Amino acid sequence: MSQDANCLFCRIVTGDIPADIVARTQTVLAFNDIDPQAPTHVLLVPIRHCANAAELAAQSPEVLAELFSVASDIAASRGITGYRTVFNTGAEAGQSVFHVHLHLIGGRSLAWPPG
Repeated sequence: MSQDANCLFCRIVTGDIPADIVARTQTVLAFNDIDPQAPTHVLLVPIRHCANAAELAAQSPEVLAELFSVASDIAASRGITGYRTVFNTGAEAGQSVFHVHLHLIGGRSLAWPPG
């Protein structure tokens, strides 16, 4: 398992920083966002450190697919039938933590475009 000791999300994965964990598999960790933008705002990260979605797709497409599978399971468990999943890739897109993370956002009506 590849970790970055300076990465916020790697430190959450290892338990060095507490988080409100929603789900965990062998390759994915899901936790509630500390600044939720909707009633459900969960971040899903691979256990293994990858900087962004493109890197994860190239290195571990099966883990990329599992992020979406776990997101779907979480939404279903909360009775959410309509939700948004978002990757921000790069600072210009709003990525502030450079450990790939999928946002699962739902539980209210969402406008388009998002911003």
